[in-house]
Amino acid sequence: VSLYLSVSTYLSVPLSTFELLESFVDHWKSITNYYIQTTDDSRPVRQTEIPWCLRQMLDILVYEEKQQVEDTGPCLEYLLQHKLLETLCTLGKAQYPLGMVQQVLLFFSKLLSQIQKPLLQLVGVYRPVQKLIGLCALPGSHTEKEEAQFLLVVCSRVKQDPHTLRYLLQVTAAPPTQPAARTPASDQSQPCTQASNHSKEPPLPASQSDSSTGRPVQSESGLLSALLQLAQSQRGSVCLKAFESLLMLSALQSESSGEILADHTQLGELLTGRLLQLYSLLPLESLDPGEVQSWPHTPWRYAKSQTFLRGFTICRHTTFYTTVQVCLWFRCEQMVLVSTSILCVAVRFVQSSSLLDQLVHFLLRTHTLTYLLVQRCDHISDQISLASLSLVEELLQKPHRDILDVLVLTFLQSRSYLSAPAAGQEDRPLESNQTNEDSDDLEEDPFFSDSLLFSDSQLLLHPPPPPFSSSSSSAPPPSGLGSAADVVNSFLCLVPVQVRSAQLLQEGGYESYVHDAHTQVTQCESLSLSWDWPISLPSSSGEGEEFFEGHLLKVMFDRLGRVLEQPYELNLKLTAVLSRLSAFNHPLLQEYLLNPYIHLSHFRSIFRFNGLCLPLMGELMQRIQQVSNLTDRLLNTRRDLLGLNHNTGLEHLTLLRGVVVLEEFCKELAAIAFVKLPLDQVVTPLDQQ
Repeated sequence: VSLYLSVSTYLSVPLSTFELLESFVDHWKSITNYYIQTTDDSRPVRQTEIPWCLRQMLDILVYEEKQQVEDTGPCLEYLLQHKLLETLCTLGKAQYPLGMVQQVLLFFSKLLSQIQKPLLQLVGVYRPVQKLIGLCALPGSHTEKEEAQFLLVVCSRVKQDPHTLRYLLQVTAAPPTQPAARTPASDQSQPCTQASNHSKEPPLPASQSDSSTGRPVQSESGLLSALLQLAQSQRGSVCLKAFESLLMLSALQSESSGEILADHTQLGELLTGRLLQLYSLLPLESLDPGEVQSWPHTPWRYAKSQTFLRGFTICRHTTFYTTVQVCLWFRCEQMVLVSTSILCVAVRFVQSSSLLDQLVHFLLRTHTLTYLLVQRCDHISDQISLASLSLVEELLQKPHRDILDVLVLTFLQSRSYLSAPAAGQEDRPLESNQTNEDSDDLEEDPFFSDSLLFSDSQLLLHPPPPPFSSSSSSAPPPSGLGSAADVVNSFLCLVPVQVRSAQLLQEGGYESYVHDAHTQVTQCESLSLSWDWPISLPSSSGEGEEFFEGHLLKVMFDRLGRVLEQPYELNLKLTAVLSRLSAFNHPLLQEYLLNPYIHLSHFRSIFRFNGLCLPLMGELMQRIQQVSNLTDRLLNTRRDLLGLNHNTGLEHLTLLRGVVVLEEFCKELAAIAFVKLPLDQVVTPLDQQ
């Protein structure tokens, strides 16, 4: 028949339905005749004609469907009326001949994947599928590969037709009018032999339920249990397919299927139990936190870690979070590092909105845990600080409004960080023929002269147009009071000229950061589109109130004040988090972090001379006096960081790297300010608002 099918397909000459049916029945009779005529129990199925006959039957069904566009063909009708699938399940369960269950699994998998018509709603299909699911994941099974593929195909069909889920799980609430629920066996005894009944949805099968509580009991041989068992397989491909199947089920968008999974199965409890088991198997004492954070590129020797992290993406149960919280409170540095790294990766790969809700609630609405995680950004261990900053950075990448509200915006809402300017004094931007009033206090300091604080060669006179901007063809921004150029220049002037080294390697100025800044600002805008943020600043309601910038900003500014004495990697992560915060287009963040013309009294912002940068730059100018050949050392340090030079001495290395990071950070902030401010916008000083 294969030759006939091939020739017919090539010549576009359809075979008659009679010929197809006759051939289909002949192949089925060849299978049944084997059991009548053969008495050799030891002969494996691969040495018989059964696999070939099954393939021919499948080819006929596929060919028939292509010819019968709308109606069910006679071969499929024959398969349903004579319960061929039921018979195959029985033969597979008997394992006669040896290996028969493997052939049955392959046949079912190909049938469900290659036939396009919906089949799982038919009684003659879903009941044999139920029975075959019951043969999966049994102890000592040698067909895990075929079982995983079969279950994956079943879940794929359920994803296409979510209403068919109820025909497979065999669980529903007991009818309220009956004191005791019927068993699945009683439902399966209902006759269904007429072909016309195959096209109709049968009554929903009932499950065993507790009549007093209505809580369903999932069959031990059910779909979910089989998938969870296969998820524990030692074979990576089997484990992966099992998790893919579970992910398909947990991601069903249909309201009815979601209710079935939530109310009539123990999917959440089963997944949580498995996840807790996997978490307990993680070798926390020996795992490398860096390799954990690099997942999914972790080496295969960390297979348990990969299995756990795959499972986390479909778990929504609070029991797991309780266990993780206990691990986060450990005092052992290695345990804290690994637990934080695992949590960091989990946050990175969460995509479900409901799971993200629970994760954010767990991390940010549990006050003691939130405080602990933020304070660890300033831990005595640099590694723990780095891992905690990575967690904050990952949170800032997620589309959830509460993250910024809890960590930052709640503390800025009253604007009590503002203070009125002194009488007769205005906090205005620097004009080209004026001296900055903020630098008056520095006149007696030999390290801070006007020539050191400001260099005309570094100022922004004609900034480049922002990338992908419709206004790029407009004229350059004005360089007068409060212009975008003034704001950008405020950042570029923070680092004294004596310690600037980018030009020594002919590296670009802040312009080299504009493209990346535009990308980051665009990403932040897309995240916050649905957050209904205000366009303008709220009125100040915190007069006389003691201002607290919040635990996160306090830790960030404390760390920024020690940038000259911290490891290079930690400084990079710190500045990345601050840049991310600055890129969000909220008016409070714009004012507090990027407006150089507001009066902050003694409170700190990123670049307020009276709050943070003045002491930092003063310390910088004092410490560089101890470094001989400063220019050459800075140049060598830059080359070393770029991988161009490996001969940098260890003396003052942390200081020199800190100076380079500080210079690049100011350029990055200048680029963010330039991208966020329209070219014609003027930043108004506070006393004029």
